[in-house]
Amino acid sequence: MGRHVTFTFNSNKYQGTGATERFTFKQLGIDEDIDDKTLKREIDKKFQAWVWDKLNISFSIVIGEEDELNL
Repeated sequence: MGRHVTFTFNSNKYQGTGATERFTFKQLGIDEDIDDKTLKREIDKKFQAWVWDKLNISFSIVIGEEDELNL
């Protein structure tokens, strides 16, 4: 059957906000034979993307110089 991972999140701040979903490594595009350190990094990336998608989060970061702000 292969390995799988279950992602879950809940918000203490926003009641009723949460989700749980189970994925096979194949569904996530993760090689089952990679080392543990790389596996953790890959799963962390996939989890963050999954949570952001569930919460429909978008953001931007703008970095500028003080001169640009006429300060």
